[in-house]
Amino acid sequence: MVKKYAGRYSRFLRPISIVTDLIVVNSFIFLFIFYNDIFLGKLTYIIFSFLWIASSLLTRFYEVYRFTKVLRIFTIIFYQFVLFTVLVFAYFGVTDSNEADSLTVFLYITYCFIPIAGFKLLLYYGLQRYRLGFGGNFRKTIIIGNNDAVSELKDFFTTQKELGYENRKTFQFKSPHDFDIESCFIFILNNNIDEVYCSANELKKDQIKSLVLFCENNFKILKFISERGGILSKKLQSDTYGFSTVQSLRPMPLSNDYNSFIKRFFDIIFSFLVIVFILSWVTPLIALLIKIESKGPVFFKQTRNGIKYKEFTCFKFRSMFENKTADTQQATKNDVRVTRVGRFLRKTSIDELPQFFNVLMGDMSVVGPRPHMIKENEKYSKSIKKFMVRHFVKPGITGMAQVKGYRGEIETETDIKNRVKYDIYYLENWTLLLDLNIIFLTSINFLTGQKKAY
Repeated sequence: MVKKYAGRYSRFLRPISIVTDLIVVNSFIFLFIFYNDIFLGKLTYIIFSFLWIASSLLTRFYEVYRFTKVLRIFTIIFYQFVLFTVLVFAYFGVTDSNEADSLTVFLYITYCFIPIAGFKLLLYYGLQRYRLGFGGNFRKTIIIGNNDAVSELKDFFTTQKELGYENRKTFQFKSPHDFDIESCFIFILNNNIDEVYCSANELKKDQIKSLVLFCENNFKILKFISERGGILSKKLQSDTYGFSTVQSLRPMPLSNDYNSFIKRFFDIIFSFLVIVFILSWVTPLIALLIKIESKGPVFFKQTRNGIKYKEFTCFKFRSMFENKTADTQQATKNDVRVTRVGRFLRKTSIDELPQFFNVLMGDMSVVGPRPHMIKENEKYSKSIKKFMVRHFVKPGITGMAQVKGYRGEIETETDIKNRVKYDIYYLENWTLLLDLNIIFLTSINFLTGQKKAY
């Protein structure tokens, strides 16, 4: 019996592909383009790497999925070749460099693309052979519905096994009243289903709402099946599985391994710089002030929920006297538990700086939904709709809700609703530029102070 590995390492495939391509791009610079000036030579490596990443973002070069057709792969390879060629020639035109003529530059680009295109196709077909031979890199699915679109999708999963979908069950029924949704939920949990495909037109509105809520609360991917040629909503992201049109419940840019890699790479660089150039000398000073005023540890450690509700230890500079309610009660205005040093740390958000260690370790991101205390999560997950959606991404040191004024104490239900609204907007519309904008606004708030920073 062949042991199955449910894609444990599939998230590393795009990062490996990106790194491999960058090595190829830079290796051929060394072979084709010679610089007498060592500084210009090193600068070229950096610029060409940037041009490759920028062009791949525009062409979506790394957005290849298991259901992507091979014609689409050849198309994006061609687009990437054309755009990268234009950018490279533009670079030499702007810099007026005499280090390489046009023929040499074109040969450089051609030699780059031969191994890059070959590796991309090898990875694509290699994964298909791996899925067929070893049953790895698969997704466990269920289908809900009973029409032609459902049958087509079921046949697609059955006949295209190399794509790595394993349909565990199809829930068919004659009418919505015959559909036992609770049994479906139990089956999903007991079989650790990854993706749920539903023919929404065959369910009642309250059943769809229950299904959406269940999938969001249990971090299951929900997609809707449309009749051939039709779509449920233009607002939903559409993909084609064989002859079936499948629409995702919401766009999640960070579910893409390429975007996730870019964000993680940025997190590592940014947090490392903060730790080396700020925390290295700030920590001893803050530690001395904390120790002079009150007894207790310099760092405050608290268990919080991170991505997919996994618990992690969150670090902060201690800003309160030691007390028994620190893990259950939020800080309020004029809170007697807060020390004088702590009041300054909280007002300037300096108490959050140790969380850059959390970022470096991978528990948090620089930007993302702020992690709440466990007791708060238990409370709001039951009372606030879509609250659990914010846990589809890593929590952040700062976030969109915080720069929009929804930080600190939650005084009313409106506060938490708006916080969730901004958190969901962030995860649905993530870009690196959005992260940079939030970081900039956070630095402005650091200098000017915020109303609820206490």
